[in-house]
Amino acid sequence: MPDTLVVGKSANRADAAKKVTGQVLYVGNIEMPGMLHVAVLRSPHPHARITRIEKSRAESHKGVVAVLTGSDVAAMPGVDPYFGPAFRDQPILAIDRVLHVGDPVVAVAAQDLRTAQDALELVEVDYEPLPAVLDVFEAIRPESPVIHDEIRPARSFADLAHLRPAGKSNICYHYKLRKGDVDKAFSEADRIFADTFSSPPSQHVPMETHVTLAFLDENQRLNLWSATQSPSFVRTELANILGLPLNRIRVRVPYLGGGYGAKVYAKLEPLVAILALITRRPVRYSLSREEEFQTITKHGVVFHLKTAVKDGLITGRECRVYWDTGAYAEIGPRIVHKSGYTSAGPYRIPNVSIDSYCIYTNKPPAGAFRGFGVPPLVWAYESQMDMIARALRVDPVEFRMRHALDEGEPFDTGTPVRAFGLKACIREAANAIGWSTPRAKTVAGKPRGKGIAAGVKAVLTPSISGAIVIMNADGSVNVLSSTVEMGQGSETTMAQIAAEELGVGFDKVHIVQPDTDVTPYDTITAGSRSTYHMGNAVRMAAAKVRMELFAAVAAKLEVSPDDLVARDGRIFVGGFEERGMTVPQAFLAKFGSLGTTITGEAVCQTSAIPMDPETGLSEKCTEYWFPSATAAEVEVDPETGKVRVLSLYSAGDAGT
Repeated sequence: MPDTLVVGKSANRADAAKKVTGQVLYVGNIEMPGMLHVAVLRSPHPHARITRIEKSRAESHKGVVAVLTGSDVAAMPGVDPYFGPAFRDQPILAIDRVLHVGDPVVAVAAQDLRTAQDALELVEVDYEPLPAVLDVFEAIRPESPVIHDEIRPARSFADLAHLRPAGKSNICYHYKLRKGDVDKAFSEADRIFADTFSSPPSQHVPMETHVTLAFLDENQRLNLWSATQSPSFVRTELANILGLPLNRIRVRVPYLGGGYGAKVYAKLEPLVAILALITRRPVRYSLSREEEFQTITKHGVVFHLKTAVKDGLITGRECRVYWDTGAYAEIGPRIVHKSGYTSAGPYRIPNVSIDSYCIYTNKPPAGAFRGFGVPPLVWAYESQMDMIARALRVDPVEFRMRHALDEGEPFDTGTPVRAFGLKACIREAANAIGWSTPRAKTVAGKPRGKGIAAGVKAVLTPSISGAIVIMNADGSVNVLSSTVEMGQGSETTMAQIAAEELGVGFDKVHIVQPDTDVTPYDTITAGSRSTYHMGNAVRMAAAKVRMELFAAVAAKLEVSPDDLVARDGRIFVGGFEERGMTVPQAFLAKFGSLGTTITGEAVCQTSAIPMDPETGLSEKCTEYWFPSATAAEVEVDPETGKVRVLSLYSAGDAGT
């Protein structure tokens, strides 16, 4: 890395002081005059037909302003009652049927939460229970009930096909990859290893649950404060649902109390927005912890992994992965697709077959979770790598190094890997743990052991991030971006990048929080993409500001802009610091006053080549890869089963 003044240096987090002194604003802290609170009646059944809803007693309950059902939403002119990022299969409130325990059925907006909850007790709902499927293998049996008769294509990802296979099925999406001749590899193998791995569903459990506040401003524009990782997407989704132009909707995001993927795409926003439009009053809905578990989870997954070995090398691998996406697709098809093509691991395997299935069941919907589906796959294929190495009596590190992809080699998709330091990561992690250093296998009767694992993830591609950088006449800087700060440190990172590019102090940079009225479009704050995508957008926007400043100073000093350096709020000739001026002086030189600004805007956009639907191959399926390796030494107490981690080292290729 070249010499830097701010980037790569230790810095206090930009949001630290505000957080520890309680000055940070969260959606749950926002109060508005006349604000209504929402409570939702949810299904007690995994699958049932709604035969009757009687809501008149709730509507007449003191303090209740609105009682809403799915039929009410469906009857609203110009309103699409369904939403979803992959498929439009999720009703804002249940229509005719409920598809999982916790499916929202009736919403009440009242003057306070207790009143709304009391009103729910007055709502009568009759159900006719229907057969439910609660397991992926049960769901794909021909005789099993089909959860969705129709899947409506979403407007977000054009590359996601309709049902696969064609016809009625609980398989809502199927990704497949075919490389080489897998059957031949298995027929010629010395050894075949076949194992099944499973990972249960779980919940993200961010400290802050989902919460959305919606209201109409003085111009009757729809405004939302929402705990979301994707404000740009939420605005687009609401525009599609409500039939409104984008400039009639404003979405703002303050700090988030954690997200981990739970808060990507629309969740509460469609319901709360409709209630605000109906009541013409501010409306806020905050999920309880129980509702959080009923709203979004991580996919449960079953992974059948079969590997052919000949002459000590892996020659073929067959991967069949079954993802439980719950009652609604959510972003499941995207996860099944993106993680699916990494199922065989970051290894040189000449023959690979992958089938990755996204399957509907009558469970709460599953969506993005840290790693976007990759961690359970890594756990599976790395566990089998250890099993194979043990059976072949080969050192696990050596076995991985033997198969690890090198720079420029094609991944299973056919995409060459670039800046791919997988072997270096394995080596660094192994050395850090003292892999080759003999140690006692048992200490005080407690066995000890070392382990290592490697994995890879691809960044979301295609992807777009836009940024605006504004330099004020006093040398302070505003950065406008829609990247959401949720604890990962993006606010600090963007401030460092802008400060480095403009040659000002880190403390001179202010990050404007996401606001779709003023901050440019950003695909999403997820997928380990923000530093690269938004960081590059900020860097390029700041560079435009710097170039404009340099042009003004160069003209004044009668030098070339290429001779200038920006540092500590001054612009000067390299090697001659006395020949220069401060930022305010540069503004005076350019504008003759200090009352204006210099603005730069930039977009970082990546592209991909669509995969062949039959082979899963693409010359470019991702912009870049994240290879990594982790090594650990642990101790196990045989009497209690307690595992103590003695040391843990992780190495990742962070690029240049």
